[in-house]
Amino acid sequence: MDFRNFSIEELVNKVKTKEVSAKEITQAAIDNIERIDGEINAFCATNHEDALIQAEDIDRRIQKGEEIGKLAGIPIGVKDLEDAKGFITTFGSELHVNDAPAAKDSILVERMRNQGCVILGKTNTPEFGHKGKTDNTAFGITKNPWNLEFSSGGSSGGTSAALASGMIPLGTGSDGGGSIRIPAALGGLAGIKTSQGRIPIGGDTPPGSGLLTVKGPMAISTKDNAIALDATVGPHPTDIFSLESENLGWAKQLTEKLPESVIWSPTMGFSNVDKEIMSHCENAINKLADAGVKIIEKESIWNENPVDAWMVFWASACARRQQHLIETDAFEKIDPLLRLFIEMGTTMDGASYATAIDTCHKLGYQLQEFFNESPLIITPATCGHAPKLVGDGFVNGEETPAWVDFTMGINMTRNPAGVIPISILESGIPASLQIIGGQRKDLDVLKAMHAFESVIGFSEKASGYE
Repeated sequence: MDFRNFSIEELVNKVKTKEVSAKEITQAAIDNIERIDGEINAFCATNHEDALIQAEDIDRRIQKGEEIGKLAGIPIGVKDLEDAKGFITTFGSELHVNDAPAAKDSILVERMRNQGCVILGKTNTPEFGHKGKTDNTAFGITKNPWNLEFSSGGSSGGTSAALASGMIPLGTGSDGGGSIRIPAALGGLAGIKTSQGRIPIGGDTPPGSGLLTVKGPMAISTKDNAIALDATVGPHPTDIFSLESENLGWAKQLTEKLPESVIWSPTMGFSNVDKEIMSHCENAINKLADAGVKIIEKESIWNENPVDAWMVFWASACARRQQHLIETDAFEKIDPLLRLFIEMGTTMDGASYATAIDTCHKLGYQLQEFFNESPLIITPATCGHAPKLVGDGFVNGEETPAWVDFTMGINMTRNPAGVIPISILESGIPASLQIIGGQRKDLDVLKAMHAFESVIGFSEKASGYE
């Protein structure tokens, strides 16, 4: 079963009407993993026996006439930065591969399980989710199904690769600087970083990237994402920032009605964008214009790149978590780039952190000035091309960490932002747009993503995984 051929809604309906059993769907996902994943390396841990037991229980409950939930029988992979009961949460780190298995689910995974999901296993991630590509010494490199010479992105690269190759229909991700949007963009998926607090990040462990962290489902289409969000959003008493978001019914409100206008910002005022990527993005913007959307071009949204201020939060969180390992043998086992972030974080002071919070306010204020003119801002999803298996991404042939500079500032302002695929680059990797909405305007972003999908008409699949 190629899950790229079925919507979440179709699969749930098949399970609830007994056309197909949850066990059959779960077995199909297991078969996909066994057939495909040796080449891609999306999963770092699975428990097929337990997954089938979960599915059999769902089928028994359906036979009894019980209400299972909005995601009945849907098999999922859980990003290895959050807990799934019975699995070790390794964080993609050699330092944690021998930890005890989690005794309970994270809030997101618990909600997905309670809504009828079957937990297949854990998906690969860079060590502590610290970069925009997925590799680590514990489990190796996750390859992009569209072209195995390239990374699947990160840090939710394992989930993205599993979805893009049709192994599974749904998974989990998290986004502290683009870690849902980047791998979704490189995987030809619709992906959304919701407003912080839509999915609670409470529990007994503070979030890895602090105020930047957003958790959420990952799926192939916007509607699939909306269905999964409808099943999982809502407050939690252990998350002091969680939003009152229950029962919003986003999926039922998606239509093909286009927004009257959008702001198109090709560089946001600070970025050097790859020429090939820009060409594909401009073609997509022209399609929207031809369909009747008023395009308001604004070269500059922010007068400076927010990455330096974002790095204060990021490096401080890295240091908070692991600075105690500096000058120990364990520290040398950590990814060199992550070690750099940890060491950088030890130099941050309270005034720097407070100034970074001020920057969040300024960036958000500047965004709102543009939202007063139009409700949505569109940018390229990435400034450059995906990294190959070794090295960083590329902008106009030059390797640079700046290939992902469009995503980080949105974690600081806490606005919802989604990505949708638009075309295929010469490398075989998808190109994507990013759609940013006003504060807590998640539904506006989802509606635009869904409507744009119809106009742009991206329907390609990762080759070789039919």
